[in-house]
Amino acid sequence: MSPLQHAILWSAVLAGLAQAHEHHDDKIPDGEGISPDPIDSTLWIHIILQIVAWGIIFPTGMVLGIVRSRWHVPLQAVGVVLAIIAYFLGHAHKGRQFAPNVHAKFANTLGFMLAAQIGIGIFLKLHLEKGIFGRIRRPIVVGHGVLGKLMPVVSWTQMLFGGITAMGYCRDDHLGQCLAHFIMGSAFIGYGIVLTIIMLAGQLWLRRSGRSQEFFDSLLIAAWGCVNTFTEHRWGQAWRGNDLQHTSMGIVWWCAGLLGMWLSKKRNGAPKRNLIPAIVVIMTGWAMSAHPQNLELSTHVHITFGYTLMAAGAARIVEISFVLKDQSSISKRHVEEVNSFQYLTPFLLYASGFLFMGATEEQMALLSNLEVTHVSYILLLYSVAFLMFLFVNVLLHIYASYVWPIEKKSMILPKDEPAANGIANGGLQGRDRQRVRDAEEFELTGLMSDNEGDASEGSGSGRRKEAV
Repeated sequence: MSPLQHAILWSAVLAGLAQAHEHHDDKIPDGEGISPDPIDSTLWIHIILQIVAWGIIFPTGMVLGIVRSRWHVPLQAVGVVLAIIAYFLGHAHKGRQFAPNVHAKFANTLGFMLAAQIGIGIFLKLHLEKGIFGRIRRPIVVGHGVLGKLMPVVSWTQMLFGGITAMGYCRDDHLGQCLAHFIMGSAFIGYGIVLTIIMLAGQLWLRRSGRSQEFFDSLLIAAWGCVNTFTEHRWGQAWRGNDLQHTSMGIVWWCAGLLGMWLSKKRNGAPKRNLIPAIVVIMTGWAMSAHPQNLELSTHVHITFGYTLMAAGAARIVEISFVLKDQSSISKRHVEEVNSFQYLTPFLLYASGFLFMGATEEQMALLSNLEVTHVSYILLLYSVAFLMFLFVNVLLHIYASYVWPIEKKSMILPKDEPAANGIANGGLQGRDRQRVRDAEEFELTGLMSDNEGDASEGSGSGRRKEAV
């Protein structure tokens, strides 16, 4: 059987796995999402293997693919094997039963994406370039990269769906507040991840963009505020609960976002730092900490969440105004150099996200019935934030180790290079411009043909050949 036939076969098998789904629900009480049975060992193994595969191995493999490491394919292959084993275990468990749920339905999408990635990856490795294959190769390379970078996002979504399904949460009247907590909590974590990436690996890209970090922050804040303004209340109906507070928060976001974008440039068009996004984060934290709650535990968790978010905004103000002094980086020439204080804001955003996701009314009711104190619970959520922050830093360290080896000093800018607020419309010259291009090349250069590779080497990059 040829390699292409193997690719088609594996894609068909995985697609079939994505569609096959069977669960019994004869023990589930009316109106409930799960049966009262405990989760058995088989399902626990399913959960652990899926977290390892989708939460650790695949993101690590994605980074190795970006830097064209020879370990990319072997690691992803291990992840695929674990995911397939876990899939079958998820259908072989006993104990707790589940009603039809979003976790099972979204598994189909995830399975098709994984099958597509495997099929495309094998196709690219075959270097089929004659006829129609040569014409479609470039779009397929781009699609493979885009799909690979989407995988961590959809994996995170599916893991959240899995946790919700396992507990039978977010059904009927609980759905609205569940969506608010998990979407906004994930947004805070995502914001923290973006800040971490920009801080440790994105300064050259930020310089070439001709924009300050606050422009992009303000743009997202304004867009999010517009969505919140028109979705937090069902227009035409009576105002209920916290509708007014959520809607007014959305109005503040888009108003402040517009101001932040306006203040992100000087009169000559050069990027300029500002404090508007940090102020919005502080105001959001203050508003969230004042949300009225029905349980004492929920009140404590929401207050801690609000204070953590306010601390993140305050830390950002100190960072911009006093640590960086309105510059884009701590050093004028070594743009990868980071002050220890700069790690504080991203970490607090991670912690804020986990605190908010862990504060749904169903979770709070369960923990209150179990007599879990807010101190213990908050410390556990902070522990998860520490681990997430560690994992993101490890991935960025792997990326930087390949792209900017220390001995090459490829991140040092020339002495006459202005570091304040970035460089509008580029500004790097000669070898420095080449180093920027090297740092931003697409992840799948290693999948190109030998002729393509020779052309790339001829451009002066001087990069080592990838071991295939």
